[in-house]
Amino acid sequence: QVQLVESGGGLVRPGGSLRLSCAASGNTFSHYVMSWYRQAPGKQRELVASIESDGNTNYADSVKGRFTISRDNAKNTVYLQMTSLNFEDTAVYYCNAKWWISNYWGQGTQVTVSS
Repeated sequence: QVQLVESGGGLVRPGGSLRLSCAASGNTFSHYVMSWYRQAPGKQRELVASIESDGNTNYADSVKGRFTISRDNAKNTVYLQMTSLNFEDTAVYYCNAKWWISNYWGQGTQVTVSS
């Protein structure tokens, strides 16, 4: 069982930046594909970015060039650096860990972009 704990969400003005963190328990973190998803009110949960065990990354078109996903296997932590935030980025952001049939979710952290 892997527990994921997100942090770093909050209120930010348009054009601002935030960095989300997701700390994972256990000693197999490096094997997992780690992802960030988000869910805005009334919308389906969507993939924002993912990073594989070898460091390959993938981004949703809506965040390419603005968001950066990274991981620190020594700290069992995955990050999402978000820049140039806009109103459409407002959502609950969830951390996800996948490896073979294992699939874990964090509790989510709220990001609100408002002037």
